[in-house]
Amino acid sequence: MPKGSPERTEARREEIINACERLYQTMSFKEITIKEIGNATSFTRTSIYNYFQTKEEIFLALLKREYELWIASLRQAFARHERLSKDEFAALLALSLEERAQLLKILSMNHYDMETGSRPEHLAAFKVVYGESIRTVRSGLDKFFPDMTEREKQDFIYTFFPFLFGIYPYTFVTEKQRSAMEEAGVNYVFMTIYELSCHCVRKLLK
Repeated sequence: MPKGSPERTEARREEIINACERLYQTMSFKEITIKEIGNATSFTRTSIYNYFQTKEEIFLALLKREYELWIASLRQAFARHERLSKDEFAALLALSLEERAQLLKILSMNHYDMETGSRPEHLAAFKVVYGESIRTVRSGLDKFFPDMTEREKQDFIYTFFPFLFGIYPYTFVTEKQRSAMEEAGVNYVFMTIYELSCHCVRKLLK
């Protein structure tokens, strides 16, 4: 870790993560390299290795930040309400995910690569935030549906969180993919993040 104030270190880390985020808007995970990320920062490419050893660690830090933003959004939304019906809770969760399309994209595309390509300490820091996201959703179930049993809440969590990995591919498709579906005769109705998520949560709460 480079010498310097914690503020400077954090600012450098954020600049690297922000550069990766910008590149990911127009490039694929495979196309993005440490060199590409370094060229998009204000300091030398080799300086990145003082903060991250692989691009997977940078992407994992970006995903961690996305989870932190999602957690903050959920906590604020839960705090604004004393009661929510099942439909209202489903709509709230769906809206929170609609605002985090990047989180869903990274989950669906690169999650395994990021975890296997990151050092244990980076992975552990990520898992802390991931665990907090589970506890945050669980807190919503505890607050708004106190009659749910422990088994029902556990079933919700263990279905909802794996479901997150599949949302992006079902809601963002290229023209090439759409044409292939039509040519294959697959009768599929494309849905938005909000629509798909809301439908799933409603089903889980029944």
